[in-house]
Amino acid sequence: MLIIIGNQKGGAGKSTLTLLLANFLTMVKKRKVTVIDMDYQQSLAQKYEKGKVLENEAPYEVIAAGLEHFPSMYTVLSAKPEHIVIIDLPGKLDDDGLLPVFSSAELTLCPFSYDELSFDSTILFSVVFRKINPDAPLVFVPNRIKGNVKYETQSEVELQLSRFGEISAAIADRIDFQRTNTFQTPMMIFPLILPVFEKVYERYLEVKPA
Repeated sequence: MLIIIGNQKGGAGKSTLTLLLANFLTMVKKRKVTVIDMDYQQSLAQKYEKGKVLENEAPYEVIAAGLEHFPSMYTVLSAKPEHIVIIDLPGKLDDDGLLPVFSSAELTLCPFSYDELSFDSTILFSVVFRKINPDAPLVFVPNRIKGNVKYETQSEVELQLSRFGEISAAIADRIDFQRTNTFQTPMMIFPLILPVFEKVYERYLEVKPA
């Protein structure tokens, strides 16, 4: 199962969402996960290496790689059908290396916010992804949403995005997210992320009995 997490907009929360999902799948659902960090900053790979130095055993491996490495890596990883592979994508669309990644995706999560700049980037990402992969589920995750802010564009944004995929429950903006790493998710965050991840898992990732 290949899951990609992407949006052209930098700062949308792709890397944090990748960490949270990987932690949820391994710690809560006991699934085997490999994370491929293709973001330019490679912050996930850095957290992973830092955790190893501190002798914290991560429940999954994080591999730093470029888009050009994907075809060969996917050949190896796809030979392990029980594995879930999560890719944190770079925040760009002008690289042909995205083509095989997009076409191979079996589920895409796209974090976004309701401001105009984020919306424009999210729509562009969605159009490009859908042209390459018209069938894979695309789930938009309202991310870092401030509870005391009224988003006047929310209904229009959700209407436009629903043309490409479904919109999950929102994840509120909390400073505690900064404490998430490759071996733990702070417990006070679980009530914020479980409504999103439990539904995604039930719909797309749960192993159905034969």
